[in-house]
Amino acid sequence: MRILRFVLFFVSIAVLLTGSLYAQSGQDTIIDGVVGIVGGNVILKSDIENQYMQIRSQGNIQGTAPKLKCQIMENLLFQKLLLHQAQVDSIKVTDAQVELEMDRRMRYFISQAGSPDRLEEHFGKSLLEIKNELHDVVQEQMLTDQEQQKITKDATITPAEVKAFFRKIPKDSIPLINSEFEIGVIVRQPSIGDAEKQEAKNKLKNFKERFVKGDDFSTLAVLYSEDPGSSKQGGELGMFKRGTMRPEFEAAAFRLKPGEVSDIVETEDGYHLIQMIERRGEYINVRHILIQPKVSPLNLIRSKASLDSVASLIMSKKITYDVAVVKYSDDPGKNSGGMMINPVSGNSKFEASQIDAKIFFVIDKLKTGDVSAPVLTNDRGKQDYRIYYLKTRTNPHKANLDEDYARIQQLALEKKKQDVIDAWIVQKVNSTYIAIMDEYRTCSFQRTWIKN
Repeated sequence: MRILRFVLFFVSIAVLLTGSLYAQSGQDTIIDGVVGIVGGNVILKSDIENQYMQIRSQGNIQGTAPKLKCQIMENLLFQKLLLHQAQVDSIKVTDAQVELEMDRRMRYFISQAGSPDRLEEHFGKSLLEIKNELHDVVQEQMLTDQEQQKITKDATITPAEVKAFFRKIPKDSIPLINSEFEIGVIVRQPSIGDAEKQEAKNKLKNFKERFVKGDDFSTLAVLYSEDPGSSKQGGELGMFKRGTMRPEFEAAAFRLKPGEVSDIVETEDGYHLIQMIERRGEYINVRHILIQPKVSPLNLIRSKASLDSVASLIMSKKITYDVAVVKYSDDPGKNSGGMMINPVSGNSKFEASQIDAKIFFVIDKLKTGDVSAPVLTNDRGKQDYRIYYLKTRTNPHKANLDEDYARIQQLALEKKKQDVIDAWIVQKVNSTYIAIMDEYRTCSFQRTWIKN
């Protein structure tokens, strides 16, 4: 149910913004009506039909149409029960919290569409209209999320429970774990001299002079900007609100008038010229030209030599990797022990497919406990040298408690949380007004929603 709920939330957003999918596809208009009531919250026939049509349009249907519609109905019953209890418990989300979450999702939608204009064209609505229609959906989901967190907040798992959970897994159902790697990194960032910084500024001064004399800003951005993400679009960044870009960048950008170009702006990415394109309510769209000061060849050589020495100290056991990280690494992430963190799992273990190909090429040649030779990297135009440390490497295997305890522990905790939710549903169904219309009373629900 948890996965279906996640999918259906994003489906509901698409349905909300596109309107009736039946109407768009030329089919008969939905004759709408109430198919369920939970507390004071209704479930409409169109809620189910539109979500079903959207899932079908994406090719995600598994099983028969009636079965999927019953799954959608059960998911909506659960969501409405959470919402009803959140209302009973007087759970609140502030307008500021809803606004922040809507802004985050609007940025995602705009990035997926390619530009604000394309998003508006796709949905036939202005950005403001889209945002206004998102408000109630976002607010409702935030309320249900808080209620669900409240229900499961005391769920914990003991080592004994983890072991018991694992023993109950049928042997033929124990998952196969691919090879996993734990990788550390020590970074040396070469210093950038004043001469290199001044050279970057001089380039931007020249571009501004050319703009004043009549050169097109977007053409200059295509030719010279060192921001690979925007240079091909003439430096255009698309609509954004405060809190999206670097603070120094935003401070300069929001002061500009349409067509106006800023003075040179310094951020941690480098130096910028910014041109205002338009302001639309609380959003602005700008172009920029980014020039990044270059590291001198001498400073690069010094950084490489420094890391060569660090690698030698580690390999000769004169210093441990942990000590070397604290003492020599310029990476802000060294506070986590210099270990790379997998953004998917939140821990330090990576499957081979989750590792950048350039890094995997380096660490795949190492033995456990070894460090690599210094590797030159170029991250968003910034050059530095890095050495990689292979802390652990596992072979493909069936999951076991010795090697995969954290993974099994998480699965056991999720199972326990689901058990808590199941018990909560049973309790609340008995004390909450729930009505399901005849059309869905024959569904084979996973839980007992119909009270005799």
